[in-house]
Amino acid sequence: MQKKFLTNLGFLLFLNLLVKPFWVLGIDRSVQNAVGPEDFGFYFSILNFSFLFNIVLDLGITNFNNRNIAQNTQLLNKHFSGILILKLMLGLLYLIVTFIIGWLIGYNSLQFKMLAWVAFNQFLLSFILYLRSNVSGLLHFKTDSVLSVLDRLLMIIFCSVLLWGNLFDQPFKIEWFVYAQTAAYALTALIGMTIVIRKSAFRRLNWNRAFLMMILKKSFPFALLVLLMAQYNRIDTVVIERVLGGDTGKIQAGIYAQAYRLLDAAMMIAFLFAGLLLPLFSRMIKLNESIEKLVKLSFSLLFTVSVIAAAGTWFYSNEMMSWLYPQHESEMMNAYLQRIDESGHIFRLLMFCFIAISTTYVFGTLLTANGSLKQLNIVAASGVVISLGLNFLLVPRMEAIGSAWASLGSQGATAIAQVILAVYIFRFRINTRYLLVTLFFATGSFILGYVSTLAGFDWRMNLLMMTGAAFLLSVLLRLVNIPEFVRIIRQKGD
Repeated sequence: MQKKFLTNLGFLLFLNLLVKPFWVLGIDRSVQNAVGPEDFGFYFSILNFSFLFNIVLDLGITNFNNRNIAQNTQLLNKHFSGILILKLMLGLLYLIVTFIIGWLIGYNSLQFKMLAWVAFNQFLLSFILYLRSNVSGLLHFKTDSVLSVLDRLLMIIFCSVLLWGNLFDQPFKIEWFVYAQTAAYALTALIGMTIVIRKSAFRRLNWNRAFLMMILKKSFPFALLVLLMAQYNRIDTVVIERVLGGDTGKIQAGIYAQAYRLLDAAMMIAFLFAGLLLPLFSRMIKLNESIEKLVKLSFSLLFTVSVIAAAGTWFYSNEMMSWLYPQHESEMMNAYLQRIDESGHIFRLLMFCFIAISTTYVFGTLLTANGSLKQLNIVAASGVVISLGLNFLLVPRMEAIGSAWASLGSQGATAIAQVILAVYIFRFRINTRYLLVTLFFATGSFILGYVSTLAGFDWRMNLLMMTGAAFLLSVLLRLVNIPEFVRIIRQKGD
């Protein structure tokens, strides 16, 4: 399984590094710069609001289905024909719930118009993830890898035409960005649907009330986990926009979004790991195979990436923000410098969250594969309490920066709790040498970051040298064990 993980991870990362950096740095950044922080903050707050109710869209079915198909591949045809109906019904329910809550919190007509498109996009995205859960559950990771980048590739094409094609006389509007997402998601869903229909020998929809109730009952713990995690992962900008209110709320949400979108891009790497690990862990646990080596391998890789990212951001966050987000024509220099300083501060804190999130994507995925949903839900509920408490305490005083501190507190606490749970449940041995190596690597990476600031070159060259030196340090410490990777890939079988 280590060989299957490494080879498919390599292909998955290759595709994503080919497509998504251009999406983040070329398209997403250009959209933010074209519409400005206020309009993008308006969209981003509604986007995060729509995330809060994703539980209704899925009810944990995707994670349950991924684990279930990985352990029982023969059930794909039976489950797909029934779950497909359920997903459509949940999509309608999601739209109703989202609009009712939006009305209760006082959304106006402009916000509702945006919410309608964003909510529909959430339905399409959820449907794509469900389709992919069937493909990856069969361990067809290369097909799943292509599907994982297809929507972004299509959006790059659509948004490039809208941004630079000179099709319209008027400036780029945030609504166009949302419409491009709709088209890309719809095409990806259609292609994914075609693939799953062929693999499942699907013939017709199958309405079976008893079967659907059984699926809902089994997926409920997964649903609760998704709901709770969505609350402490996505509630930040909603609190910022609602608590601060008016133009201040929109602008602060936009400043937070500038930093968060880069964290979101980094999180995709961890998400890719989780997408591979859940079916692999599930299959290995069912076959009673040892999972300790795969846990160590995946955590070492993610820990290395996240620590290097956090160290680089700590020393070069303001430079990165000013490079990515230039001054707007109508923006005074003092206001611009303040915006960059605030977003840089937020970015530093959020990239520390990336270390915690990466840890969660390994150990949380392991606990999910094991079916330890009760314990995970208790941890996630605690994360929600911490996040809400810190947000309402800090946002009125520190604005968006306070929300970043709240995110760091909740993400750090939940990551530590999940590691402790995994060690206890799986009886992992405490490897003192390994812990010291990770600590030494983290400390060394930040020292290298500081030394790089003294090099006297352009900050981009300094950052590149620091990244290379930190990666070399991880290889020397055998945290990233190149000879072991080569041995695993060359061995026969999985």
